[in-house]
Amino acid sequence: MRRWLFADQLGPHFLDGPRQPVLLVESKAVFRRRRFHRQKAHLVLSALRHRAAELGDRAVFVRAETYGEAVRGLGEPVSVCHPTSRRARDLAHRLAAEVLPPRGFVTAPADFTAWAGGRRGLRLEDFYRDARRRHDVLMDGAEPAGGTWNLDHDNRQPPPRGADKLAVPPPPAIREDDVDAQVREDLDRWARDDGIEFVGRDGPRLFPATRREALARLRHFVRHRLPVFGPYEDAMLAGDPFMAHSMLSAPINLGLLDPLEAVHAAEDAYRSGAAPLASVEGFVRQLIGWRDFVWHLYWYFEPEYRGENRLGARSSLPDWFANLDADHVDARCLADVLAGVRDRGWVHHIPRLMVLGNYALQRGWRPDELSDWFHRCFVDGYEWVMTANVIGMSQFADAGRMSTKPYAAGGAYINRMSDYCGGCRYDPKVRLGDHACPYTAGYWAFLSRNAAAFEGNHRMRQPLRGLDRLGDVDAVVEQEAARGTP
Repeated sequence: MRRWLFADQLGPHFLDGPRQPVLLVESKAVFRRRRFHRQKAHLVLSALRHRAAELGDRAVFVRAETYGEAVRGLGEPVSVCHPTSRRARDLAHRLAAEVLPPRGFVTAPADFTAWAGGRRGLRLEDFYRDARRRHDVLMDGAEPAGGTWNLDHDNRQPPPRGADKLAVPPPPAIREDDVDAQVREDLDRWARDDGIEFVGRDGPRLFPATRREALARLRHFVRHRLPVFGPYEDAMLAGDPFMAHSMLSAPINLGLLDPLEAVHAAEDAYRSGAAPLASVEGFVRQLIGWRDFVWHLYWYFEPEYRGENRLGARSSLPDWFANLDADHVDARCLADVLAGVRDRGWVHHIPRLMVLGNYALQRGWRPDELSDWFHRCFVDGYEWVMTANVIGMSQFADAGRMSTKPYAAGGAYINRMSDYCGGCRYDPKVRLGDHACPYTAGYWAFLSRNAAAFEGNHRMRQPLRGLDRLGDVDAVVEQEAARGTP
């Protein structure tokens, strides 16, 4: 049966053999519905068109207004690997496609459900250890490699003192081709003639759109960047947005790589002595731990989960944030990270969580709007990626169903883990006045606003005690309520 491949199912592991016929659909309606980052639109279309060119006569490639129009017009039955969103899954059922089990993830849905059933709380660490055992990854018999499951304590170092960049070679550059040129021309025309709007800036393609490019990135990362990745995976440098990160989230989420390929390559590096255990364990945790965890939570939690808002955050995203207007932001960390989203459609996980998400949490922005923003503005963003990441982890809007405390922090954290605070007009030690750091002041305003909600959370006892000792909390709250663009 012909296999219908969505644009995030482009690797060989989504096919059953080298001769299977394929359907690929480019739907313009997807880009009419939502205002995606220009570079995300380019990457997805480039990957889809490159895959069609690779498959040649095996593929029927249809450019249509909607998926339904393309599939109905094909006139033959199709099968599809379980799509990654509820909307796409329901569409596949309506079109009478044969829906197969999901691919591109590690733990099977039935295994996750069996693990999750009856638990009072769903925690990454528990799932991750189960996945390590189940898939025999970084295990020495029945014990974890090195005798410990979690090496986070080795992977939270601040950036090297005085460094502008990490001493690692840059990843292999992407060479655009005629396919990219045509994509760029089409996107220009859509914006000019069809009224399709984008956010962010156009720019050279930075992420793999083909399996060959993705494999080159993987090999380079394992050899040159993985050994340094672990210690500095939580660190930020204004002059080094990529640090030693793999930059593989986008091609993995496009389906160009199977996550187990990357996991096994990293484990081989550890076993051969080419990379330290802490770095490898941190990378493996991201893939068979966190990535699979949020995928399964998307399906395990009820559809209404994406509307969770237990902290009552009611403010809409301000225009400067929604439109990536970094040039009007004074706070150096937030301006640089927002510019990174504008210019690249990507920043690594700590700027996402502790700069962007932290600020939104402190300000009480609507979690559903923020989740949609991350989905549209990041090249690796999808509904399944962002629902649990933003609603549950970043914004604590589910009151702890998947994490034990809100990821809120003041300027001291950013000062410790980055070089942003030097030269900033704000002082991370100041919470009142013209030089009051919007993160430091915002942290205390957030705690004050939500103190009653956190009373029973043992991990919030110490912060709440600190709040009780503040003599100027009312003035801080008033100041932050009046703060405009930071």
